[in-house]
Amino acid sequence: MIGALRMQRGRISAAGLLLALCAAAGLAYLRQHGGGGAHVDPGGAQRDAARADATRTVPYDYFLLSLSWSPSYCLAHADDRAQCSKGYGFVLHGLWPQDLDGGYPEHCAGDAPLTAAAAARGATLFPSPRLMQHEWQTHGRCSGLDALGYFDAADRALAAVKIPAAFDAPRSDQSMDARDIVAAFRAANPAIPDDGLVVSCHRAELAEVRVCLSKALEPIACGRGVHGNCPYVALRIPAAR
Repeated sequence: MIGALRMQRGRISAAGLLLALCAAAGLAYLRQHGGGGAHVDPGGAQRDAARADATRTVPYDYFLLSLSWSPSYCLAHADDRAQCSKGYGFVLHGLWPQDLDGGYPEHCAGDAPLTAAAAARGATLFPSPRLMQHEWQTHGRCSGLDALGYFDAADRALAAVKIPAAFDAPRSDQSMDARDIVAAFRAANPAIPDDGLVVSCHRAELAEVRVCLSKALEPIACGRGVHGNCPYVALRIPAAR
């Protein structure tokens, strides 16, 4: 009885060895030829996540730096406590990829949530987390940069444009027409060409100043489609609050 059991075990062991050899040969074939759903790649999960978060490079020609006059925004959005309880003057609205022919890319890749490190970097630049998230999802993913790179570019763009002293968070309302605002910015930034920035208004109230920058973040002439919309009257410039 003991001898028969040993013989049976021997047959099972031999069959198991044969199955193991066949499985190993099959796996080697799959690895060599790149096929088969059973192929295990230890780094595959990380690479898939990286691909899902990667931005898609799209053609664009330059950047439009948008500086929002926070007091005007806050008159209509007093509930935005993240931005409207700080007494800001000009704040970063966004850094937008632009085409010379007047077009612009938006929402260029699949969902790409911000990492904790990127969100912390963006929080040093944008006046509110909601705006930071919106700008990354809408415009930043079109830049061909990852989130940290995009926020670094926005920081350098801000550093490239000096805010005139008259707009350093004034405590009383001012009145100035759009041509005077352009002249003040160009006096503070001589490298900005005549057609390198525009003023945006909401009715007769200052809303934004937008500056055209090269991909190297140097002032350049704006492309088609970048125009001011202010009336030819003295504009209200609300004081910082």
